[in-house]
Amino acid sequence: MAFSVVTVLTRARSIADRLSWAGPLLVRLSLAGVFIFTGWGKLHDLERITGFFTELGIPMPGVNAVVVSALEFVGGLLLLVGLFTRFAALPLAFSMVVAIVTARRGEIEGIASVLAFNEFTYLACFLWLALAGAGAISLDRLLFGRMAGAGPHPALPVSAPATGPSP
Repeated sequence: MAFSVVTVLTRARSIADRLSWAGPLLVRLSLAGVFIFTGWGKLHDLERITGFFTELGIPMPGVNAVVVSALEFVGGLLLLVGLFTRFAALPLAFSMVVAIVTARRGEIEGIASVLAFNEFTYLACFLWLALAGAGAISLDRLLFGRMAGAGPHPALPVSAPATGPSP
């Protein structure tokens, strides 16, 4: 039995569509695995984090140390279960911008170096989650349905257009 390229691509697309739930889940779990633990660690060493923020010249370092530590911990927990994902992703994305501009500033040699930072990868993932939502395997989807961003892409037709004469 010979398969045409179109048949192979159609089957591959069908498989990919059935597995589309995995992308957002894996990104959420990966980010949660990082930020729950970094947030927890920072919450238990606020004096060191405040000192680091002071060295970086971040305003109100004591307050910001608490805010960032709590944001990473709570935001990571929310991402883990996929609850209020879009809401949690935006401040986490902002914290990555601040991290790049402050803590990594001396390492910036051009756009290629910025794109290589882990913080940039986290930023991209947070922005994707903020735009696309938590996905099908999430509390957002369970509680809020398709509003959580797990539905079909709005630019793609869901079904074939009707044919035949119009009334």
